[in-house]
Amino acid sequence: MSISIESLLLFLSVLFLISLFATKAGSRFGVPVLLLFLAIGMLFGVDGLGFEFQNYKIAQTIGTVALCIILFSGGLDTKIQDIKPVAGQGIILATFGVLLMTFITGIFIYYVSNYLFEAINLSFLESLLLAAVMSSTDSASVFSILRGKGVRLKKQLKPLLEFESGSNDPMAYMLTIILIQLIGSTGEGSPEYGKAVLDFFMQFIIGGLLGFGLGKLVGYVVNKINLDNDSLYPILVFTSALFIFSATYFLKGNGYLAVYIGGLVIGNTKMIHKRSSMRFFDGLAWISQIMMFLTLGLLINPKDLGPVAGVGLLIGTFMIIGARPLTVFISLLPFPKMRFKEKLFVSWVGLRGAVPIIFAILPLAAGLKDAHLMFNIVFFITLLSLLIQGTSLSMVADWLGLSNKGEDPTAFQDFDVEFSEDIKSTMTEITLNKNILAQGNRLMDMPLPDHTLAVMIKRGNKYFIPKGKTELFPGDKLLVITNNENALVETYKNLGIKNYRLRRN
Repeated sequence: MSISIESLLLFLSVLFLISLFATKAGSRFGVPVLLLFLAIGMLFGVDGLGFEFQNYKIAQTIGTVALCIILFSGGLDTKIQDIKPVAGQGIILATFGVLLMTFITGIFIYYVSNYLFEAINLSFLESLLLAAVMSSTDSASVFSILRGKGVRLKKQLKPLLEFESGSNDPMAYMLTIILIQLIGSTGEGSPEYGKAVLDFFMQFIIGGLLGFGLGKLVGYVVNKINLDNDSLYPILVFTSALFIFSATYFLKGNGYLAVYIGGLVIGNTKMIHKRSSMRFFDGLAWISQIMMFLTLGLLINPKDLGPVAGVGLLIGTFMIIGARPLTVFISLLPFPKMRFKEKLFVSWVGLRGAVPIIFAILPLAAGLKDAHLMFNIVFFITLLSLLIQGTSLSMVADWLGLSNKGEDPTAFQDFDVEFSEDIKSTMTEITLNKNILAQGNRLMDMPLPDHTLAVMIKRGNKYFIPKGKTELFPGDKLLVITNNENALVETYKNLGIKNYRLRRN
């Protein structure tokens, strides 16, 4: 049955609008919005409202482009100064941790499939492949949840988790490709393990070098080129991201690693129109997540999940409470200063998401015998992970005493202000109340330390620059800027503001 372009656009627009409204409901009830996107896709699919979509090739293409954008955006938003203290832990978790997770889970899957479930009989290599597909922490899920309003973490946990999730997909991808090649070659003789190991290291090295080199080149070009229209600079950066990914692929490197490192390099380069480019990618990353999860939701038939529910529940539970904690605690042994509770929370943030489902399409494309079975198991475990881990991150962080409670006074809602990275400053937005104004209701009465200025006030829908004699009222929004972090801390204390966090520019 042919569908007109108008009907297709209407269907897609309705799908996207429902998904956007669902983000509000998800935020209110603590449900990960990405889980809602999957559910909406399944609702509109062949077992729901009847939209038939079974094209794995198109789904893989959409997923690959979306993941490329998400990884690049994640690198773009990551400050090197934030990840420096946790770089060692992040790199080990993203490499050795993924490898260890694959072997621990693979051995468990092999045992389960050969001794507990007669209808499922996977070889050891197939068990490792299924484990490799699910071995990485999903970047889209982690970025979405940790950068939302629900979870604010103490110390360096947030940069560590984002760095791990953004950089571990390449390792999982390489393991998946190599294992597919090994399984495909078993019928042609003994698998070429030596060649597989060499390809593994070459992809990693080439991807890392090209990501760094091309990222530096993009930063240089953006600063040197003189485009007539400023709106074209974000498009230039977007095109560069696609180029980094695809060029690395054709040069036999790992494109996912390259695009993440490229984004990291570009995001930490002094660059003109950087803020507009980062805002552009924030929106682009969100629409990529929506498109990716909706597509994968449309791809699955819910009735196909029933036969794999038992094995999926067993494997998924083992991954959550067994393989992931064991992997994290072993991988972080070289870091004794990291507390037990912090390692426990890192273990809990082993979210599965769209990436495992995208990687599960690769065995289907390769025509492996049990590829459909693997795909359904991966989808079931992804739903399980998002439902259990995704909905409980905030609660677990509170339970372990690792969350920053209270309103964040540096969360800008009324003042859209940001300075160049060359200007070292600290800003905050303060909502005035009776306690803050207890020493007087004029600006000159406020105990602002030296090097600290109240630069703007929002009252109702009006903005104005205050003077010393300006009268202040409860409910006024005050924008404060300082070049001295200690002075800002002193300001908070003088005004009686607690549980604050600082935003540096």
